[in-house]
Amino acid sequence: MKVTDMATIKIKQTKSRIGAPIDQRRTLDALGLHKLNNVVELEDNPSIRGMVNKVCHLVTVID
Repeated sequence: MKVTDMATIKIKQTKSRIGAPIDQRRTLDALGLHKLNNVVELEDNPSIRGMVNKVCHLVTVID
């Protein structure tokens, strides 16, 4: 399977990390989101989906 054949997911940080608990801040860092309105494209797998669910109030999934 090629890297380009893998399903990807785009994630955008829509709310600030200020005031969020440290575990949620670390989850944003693990996703590669460091600034507001930052967009990253990651492989769509259960671990990434779990991280997105943890910070779902701070991020938006873009199609």
